[in-house]
Formats: sequence, structure tokens, C-alpha cells
Amino acid sequence: MPELPEVETTRRGIDAVITGQTLRRLVVREPRMRWPVPPDLPALLTDRVVLECARRGKYLLLRFEHGVQLVHLGMSGSLRRVPQDEAPRKHDHVDWVFDHAILRLHDPRRFGAVLWHPAEAGPIDTHPLLTTLGIEPFDPRFDGKWLHDQFRGRAMAVKQALLAGSAVVGVGNIYASESLFRAGIDPRLAAGKVSRPRCDKLAAAIRLTLTDALDSGGSTLRDYVGASGEPGAYFTIHAAVYERAGLPCRLCGTPIRRIVQGQRATYFCPRCQKR
Repeated sequence: MPELPEVETTRRGIDAVITGQTLRRLVVREPRMRWPVPPDLPALLTDRVVLECARRGKYLLLRFEHGVQLVHLGMSGSLRRVPQDEAPRKHDHVDWVFDHAILRLHDPRRFGAVLWHPAEAGPIDTHPLLTTLGIEPFDPRFDGKWLHDQFRGRAMAVKQALLAGSAVVGVGNIYASESLFRAGIDPRLAAGKVSRPRCDKLAAAIRLTLTDALDSGGSTLRDYVGASGEPGAYFTIHAAVYERAGLPCRLCGTPIRRIVQGQRATYFCPRCQKR
């Protein structure tokens, strides 16, 4: 699933292309996505200027004068610039047509979303899909104290607490395993038992891991493509533990273990990561 680094990489790519430009047409070929595309959306956006291309968690936010369009890439979707004369392929569901460019949403599983939040409904943060999201990992307020406060009293495993997204957004499955390894924390440890000093290490590890993923173009998917249509660098080729079960730990040589938590694979070093 595209996570924060993939979505942020996409945002940066399309921001340079569409911000300040007039959207001439929104072409919806398949409205049946995770939530139906509003039928009046093409008419609402015709000849409107994109004022900003922002992001909240894994949602792309295209701001217009009269509201904000929310775009989610789902499980395996991509939003990329295509040549003006490129014919749509199977699973190409939505086009944003500008004078100089076309952006195309490709979503084989149709788990993505293209929604609308009108200005009269209030700030975009009040949208039901955004109100429960945790803090952004690059927010200046995010630090060990923040994590420690969010984890207090929680019995669920720290890996699961990170994936839940209520404490901090954008720490997907790969990035949670990698961050916990960097912080030396066993993923099975109860979140409420992670001490303040270890939360300090974890917050720093999360920022470093996500920064590394952004620097490599993001990618938790082998078939992930960025906004330019170029394949993303597969982050796990640089991973310390993810998908390295049975291989020696890069620090101590102990074989990396794989377990399943909440139906998601977790990888860790049983020697370097302590409970």
C-alpha cells in the first residue's frame, strides 16, 4: 500500500505541475471506488484553478477556491502525469486535464477515493476521514514526549500502535519494522511499557526512516510509480530487517525473525531489539 513517503513523493511531483494551473476537465471513467466519486464533481471543478497541492496522512488534498478535493491512492494506486495523446489503459479511472498536462489515476483494486469537501463545510481537517488522524511525523510537535503520552496505558504491541495511525501517521508496515529496529525496540512490547527515553529514540528513528524513504523516492510496492511515471526505488533493498527473515542482522549477525501481528508481517532482530 502506498504510505506517507510514496504519497509525499507523488505530491511533490504533481505540485510542480498543477498548482496555479486551471483544471479544464475532470474525466471520471469509473466512479465505483472505495467511496463513489460524486457525480457532480466534474461540473464543480471545470475551469477552476488549483491553489495548492497538500497532503494529510495518505490523502492528497487539491485545494480550490470553493473547496478541497481529497484523493487517496488505495492499496496499489498511482497518480502520474501522462502524455497528452496517451490512451487510457484498463484501471485508469480518473483524469485531471490541464492545458499543458494530464494527471491520471490508476487503481486496479478500486480501493482509492476521489472525494469533495466544499468550503462551506468548514476547514478540511474537519472532514470525517481526517479527524482521527494522528500527528504528522515531521511536525515540530512530534517527539518522544508526544509518543510517550500517546502510548500511555495502551496494552497493544508497539508495532500495532504505530500502524493504527492515531499516535502518528505515515508509519506503514515496512517503516514500522525498520524504525523499531533502529530504536532497538522489540515490536511485541506493549506500547504502554515503552519508556520515555526509548520513545525519544523511536521518534528519532521514525523521522530518519521516513527521510531515507523519501530520499529514495519512497516505495513499499515493487510496481509503484511516481508522479512522473518512473518506477520508485524499492525501499526494501536498503532495509535492515524487512523481508530479510533468516538472513543475518547487519549489526550482530543473528538471523532476522519474521512473525505475524494483526495479519501483517513483522521483521526484527531478537538480539538487537529488546523488550
